[in-house]
Amino acid sequence: MNSTPSWNKLGSVEVLKQKELQQLEIHRTKIALIYKNELFTAISGVCNHAGGPLGEGCLEGDYVVCPWHYYKFHYRTGEGEPGFEADRVPSYPLKIVDEELWIDLANANPRQKLPHAPHPLTRKPERHDGPLRVVGISTTVMDSAHPRISTSELLLLETLKYAQDKGYETHLQKVRDLKFRHCEGFYSKSAHACTWPCSLTQLDETDQLDRIYEDLIHWADIMILATPIRWGSASSLYYKMAERFNCIQNQITTHNNQLIHNKVAGFIITGGQDNVQSVAGHLMGFFSELGFHLPPFPFIAHSLGWSSENMEHNVRYVQHSHALAEASKELLDRCASLSCALLANNELPLQHRAGRKAFNAKKHRDV
Repeated sequence: MNSTPSWNKLGSVEVLKQKELQQLEIHRTKIALIYKNELFTAISGVCNHAGGPLGEGCLEGDYVVCPWHYYKFHYRTGEGEPGFEADRVPSYPLKIVDEELWIDLANANPRQKLPHAPHPLTRKPERHDGPLRVVGISTTVMDSAHPRISTSELLLLETLKYAQDKGYETHLQKVRDLKFRHCEGFYSKSAHACTWPCSLTQLDETDQLDRIYEDLIHWADIMILATPIRWGSASSLYYKMAERFNCIQNQITTHNNQLIHNKVAGFIITGGQDNVQSVAGHLMGFFSELGFHLPPFPFIAHSLGWSSENMEHNVRYVQHSHALAEASKELLDRCASLSCALLANNELPLQHRAGRKAFNAKKHRDV
């Protein structure tokens, strides 16, 4: 049985029909108003998926597309796209009186959400008993079908071999072998549009960055990241990956949920030109913001310098340098020592958040 109507004026028909799709708010109820084929329709302005503002999206045929994660709802019925019709947002009755558009907020069709199994990455991080676990991440860019020698990867392999000799478990992730999409800036739409796991991981089953998320959040105690120096910076592939880690840090901002606990990071940096300290500074700052701990002297590095870019000599030097080989082992030992101490002390969960980005997003309202 219908409820008593609750008619509320939206505004002038002449003004409202100037936009094909718009977001309105009436008594705290968000409405997506559509003007299509000379007819007004209205559905909820709140997406079923993560609460995105449907009225700020776009129309694709008969469907309103959410601007956050591209979920679709029929512009008249509010039903999901074909195959997901039962995933429905409310639709509202409208009427025109004296060239004014009115909406009945009391007689909307009910919202209906299809059940979705949680993504495997959303499980609570829990460390199981066993030896230390070390993941090595190589960010060198190359064609794997026609490989070349990477000095940073050579030292990373040396580090992982040493870890195996110590009885630790190891994983090697060559980022170049993973197919994954660039970050699409969901955080720039809204802090709450950047989800955990990454929205792209949830939307695209072929996105393979889930392998690195799994290692960093759930498996590894120690991460050793290796990068070449490219024009004074870390590799472009590193930055493509790092941008997708925003979803890890953003969980602190939006949900007070620290995903990285009791984990240690170390770095290997090599290049044909200098700028080691700048690259190291970025890596240390970035991974500290994710929650990683750094041991004393958290990186090893090698560079011939700006005026000595003899690349063949550079490769031979790294291949035959006992000092660099020993340094890679010592880096692992420093990381392992800190990791054991952290695991033994069972560090408390996040209590304080420093820095502007670490403030709860709910505290910052538009003025």
